[in-house]
Amino acid sequence: MSRVFIIGGGAAGMMAGIFAARNGHKVHIYEKNEKLGKKLFITGKGRCNITNAADMDTLFASVVSNPKFLYSGFYSFSNEQVIQFFEELGIKTKVERGERVFPLSNHSSDVIGALVQELKRLHVNIHLHSEVKAIYTEAGRFHSIVLPDGKRVSADACIIAAGGISYPSTGCTGDGYHFARQTGHSVTELFPSLVPMEVKEPYVRELQGLSLRNVNVSIYDEKEKIYEEFGEMLFTHYGVSGPVALSASSLVGPVLSKKTLKLVIDLKPALSLEQLDQRILRGFKEEMNKQFKNAVAGLFPAKLKPIMLKLCGINPDKKVNEISREERLAFVHLIKNLEMTLSGLRDYKEAIITKGGVNVKQIDPGTMESKLVRGLYFIGEVLDLDALTGGFNLQIAWSTAYLAGNALTI
Repeated sequence: MSRVFIIGGGAAGMMAGIFAARNGHKVHIYEKNEKLGKKLFITGKGRCNITNAADMDTLFASVVSNPKFLYSGFYSFSNEQVIQFFEELGIKTKVERGERVFPLSNHSSDVIGALVQELKRLHVNIHLHSEVKAIYTEAGRFHSIVLPDGKRVSADACIIAAGGISYPSTGCTGDGYHFARQTGHSVTELFPSLVPMEVKEPYVRELQGLSLRNVNVSIYDEKEKIYEEFGEMLFTHYGVSGPVALSASSLVGPVLSKKTLKLVIDLKPALSLEQLDQRILRGFKEEMNKQFKNAVAGLFPAKLKPIMLKLCGINPDKKVNEISREERLAFVHLIKNLEMTLSGLRDYKEAIITKGGVNVKQIDPGTMESKLVRGLYFIGEVLDLDALTGGFNLQIAWSTAYLAGNALTI
């Protein structure tokens, strides 16, 4: 029986531990926190978006960095197989909007509990409050780890599942990158991803808490459109969040970290400029003696109305029958093109994942074993792999863990 160390007891670490143990290896998981799955506990707003039930093409299209690297992983342990895996552990699932898969109970603790129970059934050794301090290699292969008390323990193989640096309160403090560099691997530039973005305009504070559904969002780098998506976004005291904004951050983050970008919101994407103009014109005719501020009240949520009145430049007390065609058309354009200035990304403390990581060119995509150090594996968020919101990042964790757990070359 061979001995395998896993550094990190999150989603990827637990899954790798299960498959390694099922294959007859003696597995030890070293977790610095007081419990396993601390970050998994808060995913999906505490409901745990296990995976996404979309077809394989959508799965690959939703991976932002290095999707081709995941070919073997996604086909070896697909989203359907992940769902089946959890069903076999007693976790019934459901599919929601956007093909997002959640446990029927809506509790991430049930997912963690099922994984921990399976680890215990397989007699996996779980070491809590155990931060690995260093990794040693000998003659081009993994040899041993150093524990906090300075004790050096050896094993036949080691799987690094230490996560990134997002949500550092959950223990993700970049240890995996340190171990990668320590063993001769390169780490690509790191960015917070799936993270809210800051807006320069001060009035955004007045919109705090406002959620806009069914809007179209575009982001421009000067005149070039670099992102467009339809969906839901949320205003915060510093800027924008919500599904559309979080997904945008994963694509525009590297550019936004160096310069400001233009955010354009189409508040009425179902209507063309002409259709919206006709609608407003009809409203004006029906309420021609009303003040402008009252005639357009129904067009916007309450928090947005004063901002739109301020930005359009039309005197809010002006009667609608006194508004010129040019003023009306400018107002229509504003509704279809509400512009804001994106000034930066929020911190890693608010990021769901880390963009960047261990260079995948140095990793075997079929086994997750290092090409530089035999017996050393990297899985999950520590790798330069990231995807949009919707369960895709956890699918990366499960698939890479499955490959490593089943491919230990000992």
